[in-house]
Amino acid sequence: METTAPFPHEDYDTLRSQPDIGRFVSQLTKESFALVLAGGRGTRLKQLTDERAKPAVPFGGKFRIIDFTLSNCVNSGVRRIGVVTQYKAHSLIRHIQHGWSFLDGRFGEFIQLLPAQQQVQESWYQGTADAVFQNLGVLRRHAPRFVLVLSGDHIYKMDYGRLLASHVSKQADMTLACVEAPLEQASGLGVMAVDPDWRIVAYAEKPPTPQPMPGKPDFALINMGVYVFSADFLYEQLIRDADDPRSSHDFGKDVIPHVVPRYRVYAHRFADSCIGVEPDGAPYWRDVGTVDAYWEANLELTKVVPALNLYDRSWPIWTHQEQLPPAKFVFDSDERRGEALDSVVSGGCIISGATVRRSLLFSDVRVHDSLVEDSVILPQCEIGPHAVVKRAIVDRGCRISDGMQVGLDPQLDRQRFHVSEHGVTLITPAMLGQPVFKVR
Repeated sequence: METTAPFPHEDYDTLRSQPDIGRFVSQLTKESFALVLAGGRGTRLKQLTDERAKPAVPFGGKFRIIDFTLSNCVNSGVRRIGVVTQYKAHSLIRHIQHGWSFLDGRFGEFIQLLPAQQQVQESWYQGTADAVFQNLGVLRRHAPRFVLVLSGDHIYKMDYGRLLASHVSKQADMTLACVEAPLEQASGLGVMAVDPDWRIVAYAEKPPTPQPMPGKPDFALINMGVYVFSADFLYEQLIRDADDPRSSHDFGKDVIPHVVPRYRVYAHRFADSCIGVEPDGAPYWRDVGTVDAYWEANLELTKVVPALNLYDRSWPIWTHQEQLPPAKFVFDSDERRGEALDSVVSGGCIISGATVRRSLLFSDVRVHDSLVEDSVILPQCEIGPHAVVKRAIVDRGCRISDGMQVGLDPQLDRQRFHVSEHGVTLITPAMLGQPVFKVR
């Protein structure tokens, strides 16, 4: 059965007929509410999420993963935002309070934190759809025409205004953003098939044999976890799903498979709304959900021309700005030289007689007379004299002791730390027997 789409409204027809498409998009973003799902643990990141939710994991030298989704909202003009939290949310909540308080409530702009409060029933969020269902009261109070449901744990830059315009132009009930992915990687994701008008005709969550794209047998269209709903349609489907005892109350597993054959559900190509592309022309989108993927995405930023442009002032990534002094490099002799080559070094760092190569250092890191190569060093770490750190992720607050060697002997590293499938060593304070997140 197919519902009658709620469009076109007369006011939208008028706006669409005008040459100023920017005004049309601006109207759509003002009438939208974004709900960012940020409650996931991210178990594939191993001990990196022992003390924080995945969206709160540091990324790119000074950001958190969730900053990219929130920046997309603000830059797109969607400035009514709710952040749904659950697992170990203290770090995430503190970051949002410190870094995202600049929105002005006098103009109807805000970011609301929405922890699991058992508002509807005596249970925590049971799935992504249930997390939105339990916040229906919040959505209805703000009376949006459109609701964006966004994952808070991916790295990408996207204009949600273009996505909303596509949703309205197709007279859709629901629109899913999609990206092309190699077929061998698609089995762990949601895969869709579309007709020539990009209406979704089939959807499977984590299929063992993904369906390839037409004309591209080695690629599949995958779900990015970025959705637009017409608000009334979303409320109707969430209530229906909540009443279904067979449902796991998840968008990918339950809601999308139900609505695809019954309603107007369309795919939106990420390439049509992405901000910036990779050198080969592909839109930049990263799921940094594994230790290897997280390491690779961070180290990509050290390249001469990185695929992700963090220096684009037209689409800035907003975050909490710590007040730190500039990075400092000291000593310059043949025996002792402080230097960083092909690396990103953040504020507050001191490279003292040490060599840093092809690495990314977050804020307030100290490296003393040692060697760091191909590594990601999170804030407030200290690398002691004569230490060697290669192909590693060092979590916040770690002190690598004098003379310690990491990344040279995988067998030894596995006895002390976590070593990923591709040989990246993850070190946390707990593994070193040190206080967690010790602040200098």
